[in-house]
Amino acid sequence: MVESLGSMGPLVSSPWIYAAVALSVLLDVFLPMLPSGVLVITAATAAAAGSGAATGQVPHGVPDLLVLMLCATTASVLGDLVAYLLAWRGGARLDRAISRSRRLTTAQARLGAALARGGGALVVLARFAPAGRSVVSFVAGAAHRRARDFLPWSALAGLSWAGYSVALGYFGGQWLGATWLATGVSLLALFGAGAGAAFLVRREQPPAARTP
Repeated sequence: MVESLGSMGPLVSSPWIYAAVALSVLLDVFLPMLPSGVLVITAATAAAAGSGAATGQVPHGVPDLLVLMLCATTASVLGDLVAYLLAWRGGARLDRAISRSRRLTTAQARLGAALARGGGALVVLARFAPAGRSVVSFVAGAAHRRARDFLPWSALAGLSWAGYSVALGYFGGQWLGATWLATGVSLLALFGAGAGAAFLVRREQPPAARTP
């Protein structure tokens, strides 16, 4: 099983996979096309190769699931925080940019309404939707939403996304073997969740948008 890791690339079987995952997740709030989900799932699929080892021990060259989840979650929250702070300090220029975009203006209204209600399900949903994390983080900062209202939901969103991605990769590897087929099937499930999240986010219309 461990020998099959070679077919998944030397990075996955190296400790550098954690740094690669963290950097990719941190930066994809600015560059949503980065394959952060691919890296997390591929590493988790490789971790399935060590499932036959003694309990509590991770074979050499096999990613540790808890460390992988910690890296992905922490990097997700840090990326959100950086985007939030940059948008907070963006001033009038960023406000004008948001006002010129119907999508960003709508997102700002949705996010404001969600946080005002004391709920942040929208923040969690947006973490799964394509580029949703970027929109929510920048809009929260530009609207000067309080960090204590936004960051806890950002942490929950990052943990949910990381946990879901790791679980997909690991159990896909358990059922289909630590192969590219398992990674591909897991990625399809991740993209499916993203499409579903995007649909739900679009349905979350702000009060103003519902009036004729």
